[in-house]
Amino acid sequence: MNPRTLNTFGAAAVLALVASLVGVGMSRNTARAQPTATPAAPAPAASAPTATVATVPGMPPVVDARNLYSETAAGKISPAIAGDLARIYVPNLRGHDVHVVDPVTMKVVDRFKVGHSPQHIVPAWDLRMLWVTNNAERRTDGSLTPIDPRTGKPGTPVDVDNPYNMYFTPDGKSAIVVAEARKRLDFRDPKTMALQYSIEVPGCPGVNHADFSIDGRFAIFTCEFAGTLAKLDLVERKVLAYLKLTMPETRFKEQPGGPRTAAGKPWEPGETEICTAKKGMPQDIRSSPDGKRFYIADMHADGVHIVDGASFTKVGFIPTGLGAHGLYPSRDGKRLFVANRGSHKIHGSPRGNGGVAVIDFATEKVVARWGVPGGGSPDMGNISADGKYLWLAARYDDVIYRFDTTTGDVAQVKVGAEPHGLTVWPQPGRYSLGHTGNLR
Repeated sequence: MNPRTLNTFGAAAVLALVASLVGVGMSRNTARAQPTATPAAPAPAASAPTATVATVPGMPPVVDARNLYSETAAGKISPAIAGDLARIYVPNLRGHDVHVVDPVTMKVVDRFKVGHSPQHIVPAWDLRMLWVTNNAERRTDGSLTPIDPRTGKPGTPVDVDNPYNMYFTPDGKSAIVVAEARKRLDFRDPKTMALQYSIEVPGCPGVNHADFSIDGRFAIFTCEFAGTLAKLDLVERKVLAYLKLTMPETRFKEQPGGPRTAAGKPWEPGETEICTAKKGMPQDIRSSPDGKRFYIADMHADGVHIVDGASFTKVGFIPTGLGAHGLYPSRDGKRLFVANRGSHKIHGSPRGNGGVAVIDFATEKVVARWGVPGGGSPDMGNISADGKYLWLAARYDDVIYRFDTTTGDVAQVKVGAEPHGLTVWPQPGRYSLGHTGNLR
């Protein structure tokens, strides 16, 4: 194990330094649509971006402190991956295989078996490999299957304990295997996957999704089965704090067989009811463009919690739709697409009242809603390289969706049994932080 450079600043000093360097704000107002939204705290007035952000050693520099997604804009494909095949890689949880879709012809062009219970397709930090996380639910034979993005073909699996999801430290020195069932994060060599060290997260049952601070010093992980978040110091290698997410007064009512979106009609999230859930079910998490706030999709709250990263406090909530799950910033860094799975349940029914809500980052309001005609279950995925399409797996419907990011029109491709964390490749960006393509 290679020892990592320890930070000489205390936690308070680090937070103060980051706040003084980033110094970028947006005017924000939390959406007032039903269910009842919690008002967001006012942000500082906008200011010009600072020249630099003090990042951890080895992390690529922040190009624009106002928009940490600036290098994932349409057209910014790294020359190293420009020749990779344009494909959609879809892990099928119950099929134990991966379907490969040509995004131009909208047809499945390949299919291959992987390990048991593949959950996500994860681009490596250096963008030269895609990893399938086979977490082997209720078993002990977890593995990672490499895919060569040049050819689209799988390689030899690597045995890894319980890899539900995977991320990479911002400096690229470690892969972070999310051992969900173990309440543990395993830091591994990003090439060989040899274990470097582990961080236990006992207060985070169901640890699964994460995003990272703009300077690379901390990460926030969601705890699905506790309704909490865990903030980790990546320099000192320890848990800093846990945050329990409060629930809204009302949420959307799940109605099996109820009315669904009709072709050519806007998506309506449906009736509301008193929220009786005692705790949330947080899923995906993404940073605001300026790195100050984090947005957390919650399947039980039916919306997106807003958390201030520095103080680690909840400052707002935006209702989006039934079963809020996946989060994807637009290529211009102005909008956040929220995939709402159409159910409060982990294993929901087909043709639910799922859809996509579009949040404007600047105002923190829902500005558009797109449904699936006849019902569906939008889940995990990513944006096409040109920003024109949002690709999402339909967890309960055994298809994948392609939403037009301008009109919301949706097309479908039949895939395997229970598709989950698909990825789109290639994608713009300099390096990957993991998941289905959290690039920067």
